[in-house]
Amino acid sequence: MISISNITKAFNRGDVNEVKALNGVNLEVKDGDFITIIGSNGAGKSTFLNALAGTFPLDEGRIVLENEDITRWTEFRRAKLIGRVFQDPLLGTCAGATIEQNLAMAIKRGQRRGLGLGVKKKDRLFFKEKLSVLKLGLEDRLKTLTGLLSGGQRQALTMLMATLVRPNLLLLDEHTAALDPKTGGMILDLTEEIVSSQNLTALMVTHNMNQAITMGNRLVMFHRGEIVMDISGEEKKNLKVEDLLLRFSELRGEAEISDRMLLC
Repeated sequence: MISISNITKAFNRGDVNEVKALNGVNLEVKDGDFITIIGSNGAGKSTFLNALAGTFPLDEGRIVLENEDITRWTEFRRAKLIGRVFQDPLLGTCAGATIEQNLAMAIKRGQRRGLGLGVKKKDRLFFKEKLSVLKLGLEDRLKTLTGLLSGGQRQALTMLMATLVRPNLLLLDEHTAALDPKTGGMILDLTEEIVSSQNLTALMVTHNMNQAITMGNRLVMFHRGEIVMDISGEEKKNLKVEDLLLRFSELRGEAEISDRMLLC
């Protein structure tokens, strides 16, 4: 259970360029919720995920995760509970480390680290088992430097690393936007499989209307730092892309929609 109460964040405060990125956001997230998040550029979507991850301190508000008030926790401390996959496939892995070394770091998340062997034999067997689920042949390439992998392979590895130790919350920030359609589709299938099999609580930012409608059990829309739509159940199942585009037009007071909103 995640309770987000009245969180507010402004950048360049007191300056002519001040931007109120989050404006009193409230959201209750139940265990097992898979929420897709949409909104126009600058609506506050990624800032919201950054706020949850602890990238910056809040101006106001409170975040409670599994009965723990994490509002003042550092990003490092929150990483014990929160897994994250970024838009850029290069951000989630260490290019100069091998596949098994990256996984060895991921499996130690939230634990104290000593001076023992980085990768043990039993770990390798576990890594091979988990990598085989990706169906990319990476289970036979444990010694390969991660920097030699393709963007799609690295993003798949990042997904695995983010969930190798089951997180209390998984944050997905447009994690297929930088990939070609075929690879992006593969990562989305992997996302649904991992979230479903582990019954994860997940928040996924996307600009793709079809993804927002078909994936997850809830849909949230941001506009000017506020949540203006939160739907689930039959209402979400019956939703169409045209309905979302109309809502965007109403909010922005214009007929034209960004090309990114038309992605299907």
